Order: sequence, then structure tokens, then C-alpha cells
Amino acid sequence: MGGSTEWVGEERQARRLRIERHLQEIARPRHARWDRLGWLACRHYLLDQLAALGPVERHRFAEGENLILRLPGRRPNAAPVLVGAHYDGPPGSCGADDNASGVASLLELARSWSRQPPRRPVWIVAFDQEENGLLGSRALAGELHRRRQPLQLMLSLEMLGYTGAEQRYPLAAMRHLYGDRGDFIAVVANLACLPLLPAMARRIGRHLPVRLLPVPFCGRPLPDVRRSDHSPFWDHGYRAAMVTDTAFLRNPHYHRSSDTLDTLNLPFLHACTDALERALAQL
Repeated sequence: MGGSTEWVGEERQARRLRIERHLQEIARPRHARWDRLGWLACRHYLLDQLAALGPVERHRFAEGENLILRLPGRRPNAAPVLVGAHYDGPPGSCGADDNASGVASLLELARSWSRQPPRRPVWIVAFDQEENGLLGSRALAGELHRRRQPLQLMLSLEMLGYTGAEQRYPLAAMRHLYGDRGDFIAVVANLACLPLLPAMARRIGRHLPVRLLPVPFCGRPLPDVRRSDHSPFWDHGYRAAMVTDTAFLRNPHYHRSSDTLDTLNLPFLHACTDALERALAQL
């Protein structure tokens, strides 16, 4: 027992070090128009990391390029789970939380699932051009819809690394339900996800506090919940959700030059990655 526990501890520490290395590589100005060299450098880093795990499709569209790694599952004919995070950043910002945190977690999920296949196939997607109107996710969601490609779930990892003493909400009344401290991870999902949410929340909740927000009508009554790569999948009728630290509703560094690595809560990001690995592996 002691040897097994020691191995688990060593592996967990190795994951933490890898996540921090990913963050150091990705958290740089990398806007497609205003920080083009950083944007291209980030793409090449992701290509290298993902290609070590399997063949990577470079899904090109007019303004950019999504990167797709398809990992097998134990049930190869089951509808896949698509897990994505955008790798471009806001102009003039290192984008440590937005969205180096999501991409670092995505890379570690890919690494883990390449070694221990989950129940279903998983498509790992690094989305481009989120900051320019969700162009990468719009291109991919539209293409999958035209091909009638089924998905069990699409999950967007959108800012996973910031906690704070205060929490705001798109509706003030939500404070009474969810609390006033920014110490949780939120899962914002369309109503089609409702059958999946209880089990997912239980598994995530073993690692860190979680709050669920199911939204009707593709989130249109609350525009703030549509501001990531899940919303084009909502619009095409897919089950889709965003996992987030709630972005500008919590993080005062959102889209500012102060969104740097030293502002992140790394234990929170590590716990979120562990939680997602276990929650999604059994879908």
C-alpha cells in the first residue's frame, strides 16, 4: 500500500510540474492579429505536445487553425466526447488565466487519456480565434453538424485558474444560491446536458467546490454565458457545457496585461484537472 501511495504522489507531482511548464510556454501575448509571433509559437508548442500522443489534424478555416487529436476509448463505436480550449489570447495580455490555464489542463487530460483510455473516444481540440468571435469553434461546430457527427458532450475549458474573495453573477439573485466567494468551478450547460450533470457534479465535487448552471434557449437570455467555444455547439443542437472560474465575473485581470502567472491559484487548477479527468472518463 505504501509503495502504491508513493507512486500516486510522484505522478501527481509530475503532473503539476508539467502543467506549470505548459503555462510558462503558453502564457505570452498571442493574439492572432496583434501578437502574431506569440500566436504561432503557441500553436507550434501545442502541435509538438499533441503529436507526441497521436496523429493531429490541422483543421484549417479562413482565419486560423484548430488542432484536433482523436483518442480511442474502451467503447470505440460510442459517440465521442469533445473537450476543447482556445489557445489564442486577448491582445496585449499574457492571458495566463484566459486561456493558458484551460489549455494547460487540456494537454494534461490528453496525456492521461492517451495512456488510460476513457470509456468513450475523446476528441481533444485546441480552438483558434476564440478572441475574434469564436471563429474556430464556429467553423468546427458547423462542419460537424453538416456531417451529422454525433457527440456525447462538448466541453469548453474556459479559464480554470483564478479564485478570489468576491464573486459576481450575471443576475444578482444568483448570489443567494451560489454564494459570494469565488472559490468554485462553474459548469454552465444547456438543458440537453441535464441527464449528465448530476454524476459529473458528484465526481468534480470530490476535488473542489462546483456550481451547476443549466441555461435554456442556448443562453440567449444571459449573453455572458455564451462567451466561449461551447456556444456554437449549443446553436447547432449539441449537448455542450463550459467549465470556468467565471472569468470577468471573478477575475479583475480579465483581458488586461495583469493576467499573469503569479495571479493564478495553481492548486485550484491542478484540482480542476484531476476532477475533469475522473468526471469525463466515465461518460
